Amino acid sequence: MNSIEAKYFEKKENNNVRCNLCPHLCLIEPGGYGKCNVRKNVEGTLMAETYERASSVGMDPVRKKPLYHFYPNKMVLSVGSIGCNLSCAFCQNHGISQILPGEGKMMPQRSVESIIAEAKGINNNLGIAFTYNEPTVWYEFMYDIARKAKQENLKTMMISNGFINNKPLEDLLPYMDAFNIDLKAFNNEFYKRLSGGSLPPVLESMKLIHQHRKHLEVTNLIIPGENDDPAEFENMVHWIRTELGKNTVLHISRYFPVYRMNVPPTPKETIYEFKEIAQKYLDNVYLGNI
Repeated sequence: MNSIEAKYFEKKENNNVRCNLCPHLCLIEPGGYGKCNVRKNVEGTLMAETYERASSVGMDPVRKKPLYHFYPNKMVLSVGSIGCNLSCAFCQNHGISQILPGEGKMMPQRSVESIIAEAKGINNNLGIAFTYNEPTVWYEFMYDIARKAKQENLKTMMISNGFINNKPLEDLLPYMDAFNIDLKAFNNEFYKRLSGGSLPPVLESMKLIHQHRKHLEVTNLIIPGENDDPAEFENMVHWIRTELGKNTVLHISRYFPVYRMNVPPTPKETIYEFKEIAQKYLDNVYLGNI
């Protein structure tokens, strides 16, 4: 793996380091990794282990991200690596998000320049989307690509769980055009139990993105018995309208068994019911995975 010194960390006693990239604020001993499994303490310095390493590079329609109100008929070069700062029991990309850098096949080396050149060489290509795994943990490489992309008049998109601290997000925002944030539930207990995170930082990230006038769409996956309470869902869409605006695009997705979760798929009736609830508050509501 390529590695460079990570951004957003501080040195502590006994060669420990504190990572300040995301709300976990991992205190990492020498030789250890943060919760993301890709940021490592090497002799008292935090190293980003997957810099210039891509697990997946491919072309997709922008609407597949999903971004329905941001050049949806254009194509985008999608890039991703490995690792994630959450550990969702229902992760659809667990094969790359929940592994260590040394696991799986060796990822090819990709420079900033090579990704920019590939994006520019594709007809009808809007730009670059950071997706597949959680791009937050790939921060340094994403930041360098996005900054160069702006110089080349390419649009940039981040498909994220939103679990990032304010300072790193604020530093990234000048170079990012659009976001789809996966709002997993409007329930902090759900986040702690099923995703290994917490809700408030995600809400804060979405408010910050909105305040900086970046394009924002939100995805909510409905899981039976976990986040399918109509009253809780209504509280969520009311919050979206109040804090982000009634024009915010909401994608309601149907759950299917995957990874460590095997409850039955979400009934279609639930999805249609939740769409009706959402449309009382938001102007742009879409259904996915029906």
